[in-house]
Amino acid sequence: MKCQSCNIHNNMENSCISKVPIFNHLSEEEMGEIAGVSMSRKLGKGELLFQSEELLEHLFIVHKGKVKIYRLTENGKEQVIRFIETGDFIGELALFSKTVTTSFAEAMEDTDICTINKSDFHQLLLRYPAISIKLLEEVSSRLSTTESRIEKLNSQDVEKRIASYLVELMSKSNDVISDRTRLQLPISKRDLASFIGTTQETLSRRLSSFQNKGWIELEGQRTIIIKQPEQLERKAKN
Repeated sequence: MKCQSCNIHNNMENSCISKVPIFNHLSEEEMGEIAGVSMSRKLGKGELLFQSEELLEHLFIVHKGKVKIYRLTENGKEQVIRFIETGDFIGELALFSKTVTTSFAEAMEDTDICTINKSDFHQLLLRYPAISIKLLEEVSSRLSTTESRIEKLNSQDVEKRIASYLVELMSKSNDVISDRTRLQLPISKRDLASFIGTTQETLSRRLSSFQNKGWIELEGQRTIIIKQPEQLERKAKN
């Protein structure tokens, strides 16, 4: 009898691998081979994929859902480092060294993860050297993004960081009606505040200030209508 659950598992693994930039240049047969050494894992909202002081020995790929990477400051405050969404991966540093992580990875919603063991990944690199180049490209891009974010945290005030974040969201949005852009925050205000290096209270006050100036209109907890994009862009640059 045909194993229906096995087919569902294989379809998930194949789809998972095909979404990852370091693998999507490979043929369907080659991606199938990679999917063959990957395992699936499900996380509920709020569940940890890994935590600080844990030895990582896998590459983790988000098949569906969202994961936040954060660290805890000395006073126990959460500092969000980045968000991992569908098709992105975590744990690349563990592939080449014995890495004890200093971060936590927490599912922000119900999330499906594909994992590849370190030793299996090394064998894949020997068979398909082009994966190494793709991996280096992705890691270099992440490093550049991290450096840019650190620079903003050190040199920009809170209003400028918020404006920059909204401008970035605008550039990715297709929801434009009558010259107004409707943005849906992809994360909670609590997580956004942590990500841009401020408090939730300060974030709310600054957004209210933008609304009072007529730049934006707030709808509910996560919807923001951009009314004067040129003002936000000017604020982000100056």
